[in-house]
Amino acid sequence: MDLQQLMRQAQEFQQKMKGMQDELAGRTVNSTVGGGMVRATVNGNQELVDLVIEPGVIDPSDPTMLQDLIAAAINDALKQSRELARTEMGRLTGGLNIPGLF
Repeated sequence: MDLQQLMRQAQEFQQKMKGMQDELAGRTVNSTVGGGMVRATVNGNQELVDLVIEPGVIDPSDPTMLQDLIAAAINDALKQSRELARTEMGRLTGGLNIPGLF
């Protein structure tokens, strides 16, 4: 394989990677905790895009419970988003784990 061919393959991979990142940005995962009282939505770029808190879970005398539910919903959605990215990037890399990609 000559250098020119290697450079062309690297550019193609870069374009595919950009396309995959754009696709992931448009995909979302959801987490619901507390019997549906708190819902978090995260995109494939691990960005929180929506958080819904049902009024019935808001108890001014126990803010810690609400804080815990919010943290649990967001952390679970982030975990799902990372797994989505890992799976999709794995398709692109043929299953190779390339540090820094996801």
